[in-house]
Amino acid sequence: MPTSTSASALPPPSSEPLRDCPLCPRLVAYRRANQAEHPDWFNGPAPSFGDPEARLLVVGLAPGRMGANRTGRPFTGDYAGVLLYETLLKLGFARGRYEARPDDGLQLVDCMITNAVRCAPPGNKPETSEETNCRQFLTGTIEALPRLKVIVTLGDVSRRNVLRALGLKASAGIAGHGSEFAAGPYTVLNSYHCSRLNTNTGRLTAPMFEAVFERAKALLDG
Repeated sequence: MPTSTSASALPPPSSEPLRDCPLCPRLVAYRRANQAEHPDWFNGPAPSFGDPEARLLVVGLAPGRMGANRTGRPFTGDYAGVLLYETLLKLGFARGRYEARPDDGLQLVDCMITNAVRCAPPGNKPETSEETNCRQFLTGTIEALPRLKVIVTLGDVSRRNVLRALGLKASAGIAGHGSEFAAGPYTVLNSYHCSRLNTNTGRLTAPMFEAVFERAKALLDG
């Protein structure tokens, strides 16, 4: 007679999807279209990037077509990465130089970066089912960071996905830029996404963005 397996005996969620992850048909089709047009691009689920002993996790929404989908490193190759990595360098969460390519030698210090959805979505807008399919990898990433204390979410979609990845209701946290709340053993800080749209319209300024990471640093130093 076969023996049953208890939930506690199940393996933990993987922190990284397969290189040819098949979970989301729409994203697979988009990935293959990009592969056909640009075979020299990365064109796959963007892996997390950073320090495996990080106490700070930064969670974006999804790779940009011309950013991480092209280069294979989160927030690398599009405007959002300029503001993010310059801020991390300024606050001591990175060292080296950001040159918008994965071989620029940039290193993260006490920090990891990932996305709620790992494949580039058409129009930069993942569907709810795609967020759900990919959440296991966000859960796995969080669980793989033994020293994690602070999570910075870039945008409310990222914030809701982090809460769900932690087994909480999406409504459990506080929305809006600069919000701060406890989620299980972690402190979550939410920022507007560092997209060109938000910065060009003045919805997000560099000082506003830096203030979120200054608060993260204060929490870790404290």
